[in-house]
Amino acid sequence: MRRSLYTLAASVVLAALLVPAAVAARVSVRVEGRTTTIFGSQETRFEAGGNALQALDAASLRGEFYYHITTSAFGPYVDQVGRYPAGGSNGWVFKVNGASPPVGADQVQLKDGDRVLWYWATFGPSGGPPTLLLRRTRRNCYRVVSENDNGVDGLASGAVLNVDGRRVRTRAGHACVGRHAGAVRATLAGAVRSNALR
Repeated sequence: MRRSLYTLAASVVLAALLVPAAVAARVSVRVEGRTTTIFGSQETRFEAGGNALQALDAASLRGEFYYHITTSAFGPYVDQVGRYPAGGSNGWVFKVNGASPPVGADQVQLKDGDRVLWYWATFGPSGGPPTLLLRRTRRNCYRVVSENDNGVDGLASGAVLNVDGRRVRTRAGHACVGRHAGAVRATLAGAVRSNALR
């Protein structure tokens, strides 16, 4: 009888230890500030919790940056990351796999392989800015897409690739940069800068 109780207790403890690991998704988290990348430009994957708010928390621990949450009628709201608090038509928003979810960050359940992007946005009549996503097409060649809030990829016409202190203009979002040592990033006026690729 005593042995059965020990076995049961050990099973309960083991199950309790495994549950948090089961809900922690292995995702990439990137935080783009108003003027610079705060965290994760190269989108390295790591275990970052089960929802988008936990992913921001995990990134802040890894990157040692500050963020603040306030409670609103709709739930927790990230009102500051780094030095910039939200205010007026400016604030902190997030996307998962290029799309802005219609719920709060604490309600978005993540799965392995998801891309989480937190970014500073200035909202206008048509909403927030598009975000850029950089993809490698072949050696030293890249494609930039512009993602709207629904996660729909569009043409990043006029995007520029930045690498090793050089700026390379794209044609219809495509460009080859030649040999390079550093990471490649894409920028476009009015859009959130892209991830970085080597």
